[in-house]
Amino acid sequence: MPKIIIDAAHCKGCRLCVAFCPKGAIVMSSGFNDRGLNPAQVIDQSVCSGCLNCTVMCPDAAITIIPDDK
Repeated sequence: MPKIIIDAAHCKGCRLCVAFCPKGAIVMSSGFNDRGLNPAQVIDQSVCSGCLNCTVMCPDAAITIIPDDK
């Protein structure tokens, strides 16, 4: 299964990744990053299909998808 990595330090909390994730694998954190913003966080890696919607929509390039090893 692909792995989603979110760089919380660079996330500005725009929520685009949440809106465009067809599987609902990403939500907004209740915590804050060093800039005082609520970053996105992964809640369920197992549902990620590797569609890359989140990476394409992220204006800060704060999301990386590591493809499946298969």
